[in-house]
This record gives sequence, C-alpha cells and structure tokens, in this order.
Amino acid sequence: MIAFGCAITDPEIYERCAEPGIDLARESDSPVLAQGTAGSIFRNYNLIIDRALELPDLEALVIVHQDAEIIDSDACRKLRTAFADPGVGLVGCAGALGVRSIAWWEGSVTWAAFTHRYEELGGGEIPSLSWVADETPSYASLGEVDTVDGFVLGFSPRALRELRFDESLGRFHGYDYDICLQARSRGMKVVTADIRTIHHHSLELITDPEAWIVAHVRLAEKWKDAFPDDGAGNEDWRGRARRAEAEAAVARLLGGREVLVREATAARDERRIEAAESELEEIRGSLSWRLTASLRRLRHAMRRR
Repeated sequence: MIAFGCAITDPEIYERCAEPGIDLARESDSPVLAQGTAGSIFRNYNLIIDRALELPDLEALVIVHQDAEIIDSDACRKLRTAFADPGVGLVGCAGALGVRSIAWWEGSVTWAAFTHRYEELGGGEIPSLSWVADETPSYASLGEVDTVDGFVLGFSPRALRELRFDESLGRFHGYDYDICLQARSRGMKVVTADIRTIHHHSLELITDPEAWIVAHVRLAEKWKDAFPDDGAGNEDWRGRARRAEAEAAVARLLGGREVLVREATAARDERRIEAAESELEEIRGSLSWRLTASLRRLRHAMRRR
C-alpha cells in the first residue's frame, strides 16, 4: 500500500491542485494523510510521517506540496520500481548531482519531470528539463542524485523509521536538502523517478530572501563536514563567507525570476497579437466586410485625390 500526504495551509489551493493529482495517482487502498498547518513545514511533515508509520502494510509514503498536481496515473508503479532497490530511501521527480547547498538547481540537474504553471500576465507555463520528451537533452537520465526537489517526495519504510525533518532549521527553506543529506549519511540512496507533475507556482520564486539566506547558512554549517573544506580561516571568516555565498545564490534566484517574468510577458504579448490577427481575419471573411468593399475602395480613391 502506498500512502499520500500533504500539509495544507490554504484549502482552496489544495482542492485545486494537490487533491485532484492525488486522486489520479492513488490506488483504491491508498490512504490520504491531509495535515492541517501546525507551524513549519518541517513540523507538518514530521506529523505526517508519524501518522504513516501507524499504517499496516505500508510500501511507501509520498508527500506533495499543496500546489503540486501529479498528472501521472502510473505514479505508484514508477514508485514501486524505484523502491525495488532496497538501498533507495527517497524518491523525487527532479534532482541534481554536485549539490553543495539548498540551491539544488545550481548543481547538475539530471532529471526534472515537471512544468511550472503560473497565473500572472495572463497565465502560462515554463517546462523543466525533461518535461517535453522531444526537447529532453541527451545527458538527462533517471537514477541516483545528491538531492531532489521536495515538492514531490517519496519515502521508503526504512526512511520513515530513521529520518525526521530538522525543526530547528526554520519554517520552510532547505527541508528537502537536509532530509536528502540525512538519508545519504545513513547509507540510503536518493533517486529520481519520471513522475510527471505540474507545480502551480507564482513567478515570485522567493518571497522572503532573508529567511532563505538564514536557512542556507544554517544548513551549510550543519553539513560542513559532509564536503571537503574549500577555504581556511577562523569561524568569523567562515560565517561571512557562508552568508556571502547565500546572498549570491539568492541574487541569482531573484535574477532568474526576472528572466521568467520577461519570458512570461513575451508569451502574453504573442498571444495577444495572435488573437488580434485571428479577429481581423474573421472580420475580413465576414459578409458585411465583403459587402462594404466597394465603399472602402471609393473612400480610398477620394482620399488619394
């Protein structure tokens, strides 16, 4: 039996996005663990894990964000395939190698089976690396990664027993990076699976840069021994360096947001031009346009005189 969980802070978003996706992906005996907000996402997810551990015959737990919509009816089969390897602890639909911070996308992204759908500027979507099959690069592949994006996150029974989200780290940022490093430190693999998902998300990628920076620094300090030392100096130097690294990463993230806005604006303007051209073509094909053609030619000739 595969269970699904979701932490809900906005019931309308959950009912519009996560709920129909879970209904599509789940099997007839799949329980849905909907968790009302209890503070941070770390706390909410720990409560969902505790509830899942009480379920008999549990094969896996999949936790999704309330704004993530799974559109893959074959999701459970793909999860079972991924967890067939007893060494796998966590499964996501997007992940990367060479990750050294909570900015996982700055590593080498190997798979990203989702599209970012937004409502601003008339709406639209931005496909990720492996969303469009014909445009997926040759280097993209499923398999083991350093970390996955946590908006869709599958847990094996062993991972549920041994791992917990670190509630001391903050309210939201970095929870997925931390849990992936926890899994790997315990000898569990973190892998990607081709579970197609729509992430309904604003073009505003980050609303609180300072909170993101603080989480970046805290996690860099927590996991400093997991990576080779790349500098020297006292603790003050290290703290300043980590904050500078976090500020640079958030600046790149905010810069990426501007690129998304420009692309979304261009897409909106293109839709408007196409609509105007279609409307004009419809007018030119109408009976009234044909009947008044001689009058327009006469008016044009008079203007020329």
